[in-house]
Amino acid sequence: MVKKEKKKTGKKLKYKIQNLVATASLGKAVPLVKLARTNPNTTYNPEQFPGLVLGIAKPKAKVLVFSSGNLVCTGTKSKQQVKEVIKQVIKQLRKVGVKVTEVPEITVQNIVANGEINMSLNLNELSLLLENTEYEPEQFPGLVYKLDRPNATFLLFTNGKLVCTGTKNRKELEESMQILIKRIKEVQKGK
Repeated sequence: MVKKEKKKTGKKLKYKIQNLVATASLGKAVPLVKLARTNPNTTYNPEQFPGLVLGIAKPKAKVLVFSSGNLVCTGTKSKQQVKEVIKQVIKQLRKVGVKVTEVPEITVQNIVANGEINMSLNLNELSLLLENTEYEPEQFPGLVYKLDRPNATFLLFTNGKLVCTGTKNRKELEESMQILIKRIKEVQKGK
């Protein structure tokens, strides 16, 4: 879903959520070996990692399933898609004798979005004028800029394109992008 809004800054925000990471707990133990044997869309190697990776085709996602019943869902683009994925996981678990009777509470841990702010950026200048930045152009062409409130980390490029990670909902994502634009405008005015 692409979101476009015009805010006080006069700049349009354009972004698209690329990945939402969410957790849930089933409140039941899961027999991972049995699940791996009965489901071809799994990867399970307990010597390397204690969780089983379960692939879901639609919506496309991967779910880490732990024997404790804890789940980590990645690859979705909305909380609604996470709910659909969890329902499919529960169906798969019924086939191996795990009956989940309560709808698990889903907690969004991280949103990854890409977008643009419609302005060219001088990353050398921004690395000097903004706090909480990392910029090593010899190693990577993007500048890392971190906000404390809301918690967000931006990867900024000279063409105004960006990647944002660390927010937990759309409101935080939009608020952090507004703060980013405001701070960039402030430092560009003050130079």
